[in-house]
Amino acid sequence: MTDLTGHAGEHAVAAAQAHGVETMFTLSGAHVFPMYDGAVKADPPMRLLDVRHEQTAAFAAEATGKLTRVPGLAVLTAGPGVTNGVSAIAQAQFAGSPMVVVGGRAPQNRWGSGSLQELDQPPILASVSKHAATLATAAEVAGGMDEAFRLAGSSHRGPVFVDVPMDEFFNSATSDAPTGHRAEPIEPDGDAVAKVARLLAEASRPLLVLGTDVWADGAEVAALRLVEQVGLPALTNGMGRGVIPGGHRLLVTKARSKALKEADLVVVVGTPLDFRLGYGVFGDPEAPARVVHVADSPGQVSRHADLAASVAGDLTQVFDGLQAALERGRKPDWGTWTSDLQDAVAAGVERDRALLTAEADPIHPARIYGELVPRLAEDAVVIGDGGDFVSFAGKYVEPKRPGGWLDPGPYGCLGAGLGAAIAARLARPSSQVCLLLGDGAAGFSLMDVDTLVRHDLPVVMVMGNNSAWALEKGPMQMLYGYDVVADLAQQTRYDEVVKALGGAGETVTDPKQIGPAIDRAFEANVPYLVNVITDVEAAYPRATFGI
Repeated sequence: MTDLTGHAGEHAVAAAQAHGVETMFTLSGAHVFPMYDGAVKADPPMRLLDVRHEQTAAFAAEATGKLTRVPGLAVLTAGPGVTNGVSAIAQAQFAGSPMVVVGGRAPQNRWGSGSLQELDQPPILASVSKHAATLATAAEVAGGMDEAFRLAGSSHRGPVFVDVPMDEFFNSATSDAPTGHRAEPIEPDGDAVAKVARLLAEASRPLLVLGTDVWADGAEVAALRLVEQVGLPALTNGMGRGVIPGGHRLLVTKARSKALKEADLVVVVGTPLDFRLGYGVFGDPEAPARVVHVADSPGQVSRHADLAASVAGDLTQVFDGLQAALERGRKPDWGTWTSDLQDAVAAGVERDRALLTAEADPIHPARIYGELVPRLAEDAVVIGDGGDFVSFAGKYVEPKRPGGWLDPGPYGCLGAGLGAAIAARLARPSSQVCLLLGDGAAGFSLMDVDTLVRHDLPVVMVMGNNSAWALEKGPMQMLYGYDVVADLAQQTRYDEVVKALGGAGETVTDPKQIGPAIDRAFEANVPYLVNVITDVEAAYPRATFGI
């Protein structure tokens, strides 16, 4: 074992680099100066990406973990620096995003005396992270950080928080060099896989639902292979979007309602049976579908749903095991079911056309997607940060490749978009990066356009600006017949804010000008906001309010 010498900040950076980290997202704070010194002096140096609000640093680290499948790294100064990052850490916990957050901490030799920003942070973070702890001495930092990254990147993935007392951060120590070793994948139970295969073989109308963990677990190739080889209709959600390419004959997202209502077996892989999936209740109420839940680790298997079977473990092994078992037996005939769903998809495409080409004044939000989707490259990264406007994106944007869709996940946290855009531009330097913003969501983080400009990170931002918190306005009117605290200033020129920060942009009020404006945005090679004024009355038709 090689010895590592130097101050604790150097040890922390060495551990991060051993696990493949290339970028540290941060906002300057003296409690964590040793981390910056460690980054500058590392060989090779670690990129320092500084932002305007700690939430953006944490959201960028969370998105980096999603996009690269290497834990992202956020370094936040003590006290308010750490608490400003809590929402992003909670989002990572809900979404299973691998990330490590290093917090500054008041010095140990002054603890209890009331030094600046003295706060015992791990108890605050414990409920929204896989693990939260203080690395109390410089000698503990290398090993503690090595373990933090290993834990964050192992199933089920998520955020890990550690803080280091300021005096110990500056201290030197000699430690074993971090190994960067990852945990071994969890081997699924063969009998459980065989049971799921039998259920599939017996089903007349099966449906496969693929979620975020299919991508996070590196199982996207095996998933597509299973679908294509056995002819299994599929839906996708979260970062499962793109695992089955948009337009694929077995992707039945546009027939989602029919598929979930008429299926007799639903196999859900890599996503919780939460409000987005009716809490795991599918099919005809008189004859409910059998439900199978497949997760990357035992703790993720649903405890509330009535399951016909479940499997936990490495998802590639699960998919390959199912395919092998089905190919050994009599090949199921799902042709009629698949054909019915394909007809429903075609009908859905036809229904969508009217809204995607709508000439309405004010602009219908769907028209934006009618112009945007044909302009997206196959490797585009699309980021959703908003409520009602981004709900339309979920309906109309079908990625062609896996790993190109980012949304807040089940936590539903607004303000993640700018951080995610920063991460996407770094992770995919040659790809289009398109951030979809609601005008409400933009208020949380638009100042970090300054970060995009300072670090030369061109991103296209397309805003649906309906001058309201539309996701709340409609439901409140439905419940009470009126709404309050749901309106924003009319037709605010958010594009002028972006210009003032060094980017570019324009406001669009004519539907015919949406496409040309998006073209100008992609050609500009600077942070560019297309601020489209939309109709607040054109709300997304939703079947659930998340409760």
